[in-house]
Amino acid sequence: MIFCVFSFNRGRYLENCITSIETCAPGHSIVIFDDNSTDSATTQILDHYRTKHTVIQPTSDAKSRHHLGGLYGNMQRAFEECKDADLVCYLQDDTQMVRRLEDEDIADIEATFEKAPSLGFINPCFIRGINFTKGAEYSYNPELKLYFRERSQRSSGTYFSALLIMKPKRLHNTGWSFASSEPANNQQAAKHFMPMGYLHAPFAMWLPEVPAYRGKKKTLGLKLAEKKRKCGYYPFALMSESEIADLKERPESNLPIAEDFLHCIDHEPPKPWAYNPLTNTGWIKKLNQLEVSLARLFR
Repeated sequence: MIFCVFSFNRGRYLENCITSIETCAPGHSIVIFDDNSTDSATTQILDHYRTKHTVIQPTSDAKSRHHLGGLYGNMQRAFEECKDADLVCYLQDDTQMVRRLEDEDIADIEATFEKAPSLGFINPCFIRGINFTKGAEYSYNPELKLYFRERSQRSSGTYFSALLIMKPKRLHNTGWSFASSEPANNQQAAKHFMPMGYLHAPFAMWLPEVPAYRGKKKTLGLKLAEKKRKCGYYPFALMSESEIADLKERPESNLPIAEDFLHCIDHEPPKPWAYNPLTNTGWIKKLNQLEVSLARLFR
């Protein structure tokens, strides 16, 4: 499997993500797609990784789509760079692997794609506990060993996620090209593929309560939200052998919810964990929206 990691100005998080892949999936290829980070700590870490992994940044060629950069521009670049690979996993700098990836895991993923020709994407991550505050429901397919999110008014995460496992040739056969937003990619995926599956035994996860990337111009509302939610650096402890066994051997009815199986090193934020600083911040979120609207108006 090739791991494509997308990076921008979050050196500490990038280092944690790459270290987790090196530890949990030794022997698998790692390609870092960095969006021309300007943070000095991040550029130093990238220079270090150039000695043992491939680091790709947007081209300066204005005729190329890749000069635009951005998450989805880089995802398209990764798609084209890895078009001949069998399996590809997309992760981001604020995610990490949390357990050993065994040969049997890869075999199970391959078997699942083989059994489901219309399957485009598998999500490698645990299910977010906070999804259940929004009415999320999941069903399980024992033949495919996958959970599927039931359709609701919130279509996000039903057919597509920016964190994914795919077979590039299957996407190429549909004429796939990554759109510039998650909703647009979700809509595109719904036209070509069955819903995205969630692994019975996931191996990766977003870090909780990550602040906005370094260098981003933050509104007062966003600063207050990050303070209220105690955003910071909360890497996960790698799962022990017994924890991995418990994960794999548990009954299907026990959903792989992150908060039930994972633990942050040293200390962790209150549960359920959030992945956007503005989540459940009430008037602070409205303040941020007002500031963003005013900034656009007087641009």
